[in-house]
Amino acid sequence: MIEKHRPDHIVPEIEAIRTSVLADYEAKGFDVVPSARAAQMTMNRDAIRDLAAGELGLTTSPYLYAESLEELREAAEAIGLPLVVKPVMSSSGKGQSTVREVGEVDAAWDYAARGMRGDRRRVIAEGFVDFDYEITLLTVRANFGVTFCPPIGHRQERGDYRESWQPAAMSAAALAEAQAMAEKIVTALGGAGRGWGIFGVEFFIKGDAVIFSELSPRPHDTGMVTLVSQDLNEFDLHARAILGLPVPPIAVKGASASAVILADRDAEDFAFEGIDAALEGAGEGTHLDIRIFGKPVTRPWRRMGVALARVENGSVSDARAAATAAAGKVTIRYGDEA
Repeated sequence: MIEKHRPDHIVPEIEAIRTSVLADYEAKGFDVVPSARAAQMTMNRDAIRDLAAGELGLTTSPYLYAESLEELREAAEAIGLPLVVKPVMSSSGKGQSTVREVGEVDAAWDYAARGMRGDRRRVIAEGFVDFDYEITLLTVRANFGVTFCPPIGHRQERGDYRESWQPAAMSAAALAEAQAMAEKIVTALGGAGRGWGIFGVEFFIKGDAVIFSELSPRPHDTGMVTLVSQDLNEFDLHARAILGLPVPPIAVKGASASAVILADRDAEDFAFEGIDAALEGAGEGTHLDIRIFGKPVTRPWRRMGVALARVENGSVSDARAAATAAAGKVTIRYGDEA
């Protein structure tokens, strides 16, 4: 595809790609967004964790790697329980579980092995972080430098996001520390490329303490709230950064939230119902929207769409309630149902 189309920019949108090809073409002068180094390192949890904790000295949870069940057992003993186990290469929470008792280690290894991508049987075992809340800090790196969207709070289940909201309340000290850490790591990921684009940098927050979690070198799932919250959403910002266009101060239009619409089974024949009801009766000052992703098949727990809500002169709690209510009104009718 690269040879045929000779693109001005190569913009990876998923993790499941052969990132060595991106490195080869970046070396030939092609612009990989944000860089081949970023794509390679963030595809592998061990590489990005070693960069953050080892090279850059960012605060992270305690962690060890394991390439066998026996090594995972040893990691659990060394770090202690509870323990979060993740494949070093996966996405959307696949293969991720929390081990709370010694007897759960074997099942965690088996589950991680089923969720692995690539050809490496390796997991990262992380000490459980006692955090108050977690955020995504959308960080834009462009020709003018680095800027940030207001922090986005989010709630996860099964290692995957279920709702997000903006702005997330946090102390000035914690926000300043998160911004400094985000700027440091996105700058390090520039590599041989320009390093321009938007990054979703995830943190755990405990009081004023900030703990680096993960990073995506592209628009972030929790950042879909910006489709309703900001004058320029995360996709606008990504495009502007890539193209070297000016990025004005980012304005949040009001307390906003997103809530996902989930499938509950495997199916190829399905349809969505209730979208009209979801968009009705929002009330004065409440803005609702439904985005359906157009995925061709459903799977249990697969995100098929998202409900968005913004409230004028309201709170984040109001926005979360409105988004959750709207998402709950959208149902999936499967072909085998009468």
